[in-house]
This record gives sequence, structure tokens and C-alpha cells, in this order.
Amino acid sequence: MDLDALGKRIRSRREGRGLKQSDLAAALRVSPQAVSKWERGENAPDISVLVNLARMLDVGVEWLLGGAVAERETFEAVVFVTGIGDFAARVEDMSPAAVAAWTNGMFLTVTEALLQFDGVPVKYVGDGFLGFFTGADMKGRAVAAAMRAQQLVAEPRFAIALTAGDVYLGSIGHPDYATPDILGATVNAAFMQLPRVLEHCASGVGVAEAFTSDAFTFTPRAEGLFEPEAR
Repeated sequence: MDLDALGKRIRSRREGRGLKQSDLAAALRVSPQAVSKWERGENAPDISVLVNLARMLDVGVEWLLGGAVAERETFEAVVFVTGIGDFAARVEDMSPAAVAAWTNGMFLTVTEALLQFDGVPVKYVGDGFLGFFTGADMKGRAVAAAMRAQQLVAEPRFAIALTAGDVYLGSIGHPDYATPDILGATVNAAFMQLPRVLEHCASGVGVAEAFTSDAFTFTPRAEGLFEPEAR
């Protein structure tokens, strides 16, 4: 195997999707140093991570290893979104600097909780945060991150919604200003779930009906909406 060529393929696809080495490492549950060594051609990814690596890079394993192109459009992930109830009304009389300080503090806390459990942050919009988990035990890790974030964010109307399914990851926007984003019905469902989480989940964390995890039990709160409880 030509390790230099393999490393260049990995780096090219990673950068094309707007991912940092640390993002790829978190999604695959390896160290950033491991990704760096792959891209420098010092060694090859372990066979146990090849499939997930190919999915994250939107290619086939055959392409990674130097064969024919066999790209994928989507991969399975847990989408993690947050929001604050009545955000527009609450910031109406605040200065822009005060709003920025408030939301930046919240986003810092949420992002650190996500990274603690090997999640990948994607973007911040207004009061909303979007990230995802993929790979081994992605549902359990996402729930753990959500519960950790809720413990740390001191906002009574702070909500987190989790959904699982296929997502598309890529650079979205004008080529000179594009940023990485995830798209698809799974992402849409997570954002649409936020108002129901605020209404029905006392913990501020809600998951879709089909969501399961070996690490947590779930209590029904509304039709199709469940709330995780630590065992």
C-alpha cells in the first residue's frame, strides 16, 4: 500500500468536507495524532476504523485503499441540537454585546460537553447549536453529553434534542465562504423536536421514539418523545 498516497487522499477529503483533524479523530474515537500520522503517510488506519473513516469522508473503502471510486452520500449519526425557549423575547432589551457574551458562554459549555464524549461540533446559529456523534456507542455517548450539558448550563429554558439516522456532511455555501454542515431529515427532525422537549421534558433532554441505548433507560413524555434517565 502506498501510505503517502493514502495520506493525501485522507487529507484531501477531510479538508474538502471542512473537518479538522480533531473532528475526524473525535468521530472515529482515535487520537488527533493518529490522524496526523495517517495524513503524513507514517502509517495506515487500523482495519477496525476503515469503514467509519470512509463514511466520514464520503467515499468507499475501495477508494481509500487506492481502488475505484465508490462514494457514499450519507452516514449514520446521532444529531445533537440545542435551543433556548423564548430566546427572541429574552434578548429584545439586551445589547448585542450582552447577547454575544451570554450565548458564547453557553456554547462553550455545550461544546466542551460534546467533545468530552467524542462528538463533533458543526455550527452555532442564534441560540442554537448543532453537532453529531457517529461510530461505536454513538447513542450512549450522545445521551451522556446531553445530560452533562444540562447539568452545566444554568438556563431554565435550555433544551436538547437527539435524533438518530442518516445525515449528509459537506461544505455548504459559496465556495469562498462555505462552512461544514450536516443536512437531511434527521437534522430537521431534531430541530422540530426542540419545542416539544421544552414542553414535555422536565430534564430538558428529549430523544426520538426509535432512539435506544444500552447505557440509559427512557421514560415516555409525549407521543414519539422520550426522556433519558440514568440507571
